[in-house]
Amino acid sequence: MKRILIFASGSGSNAENVARFFENFDAISVVGICTNNPSAKVIDRAKILSLPLFLFDKKQLVNGEVLEYVKKIKPDLILLAGFLLQFPANIIAEYPNKIINLHPALLPKYGGKGMYGMNVHRAVLATNEIETGITIHYVNEHYDQGAIIFQQTVNIEKCITAEDIAEKIHVLEMQFLPQVIQDFFIG
Repeated sequence: MKRILIFASGSGSNAENVARFFENFDAISVVGICTNNPSAKVIDRAKILSLPLFLFDKKQLVNGEVLEYVKKIKPDLILLAGFLLQFPANIIAEYPNKIINLHPALLPKYGGKGMYGMNVHRAVLATNEIETGITIHYVNEHYDQGAIIFQQTVNIEKCITAEDIAEKIHVLEMQFLPQVIQDFFIG
């Protein structure tokens, strides 16, 4: 059984989508959700999905407590799906090429510190891009600079607001993230 551990800081719609996608798989399963945000909606989703939840703070992330928790879970893949803190070097070192991130733009554009969620969509809109998309990439010590695994584009010429762009990106995330994870394990 291949084990996926998800880190999320917000609503958890991608976490739920991935968990539900693999519910009936014999070989792949989501085994838990970790969050740093005590008011994140992903907490409710974890309860609904009957998934173990680990709530931690930034100090625990830095001092190694989160790494110790992750080691107990023994994941084959760590997925960052809307996780807003910089991922610590100690976990990256322990799980090389086993940590992936979902980014709501076509990297290397619109990446880096502070470039997440609506911040990305507003930036894309402000520069009058005609397309944007999603990037799934390996995580390294630098925000959004790990090797790219997958990208998918979408036309946004008719989008008037950042919210319009967010809706199109969300459709791509729901469609492609579970498939990319399946391909990660199965090839």
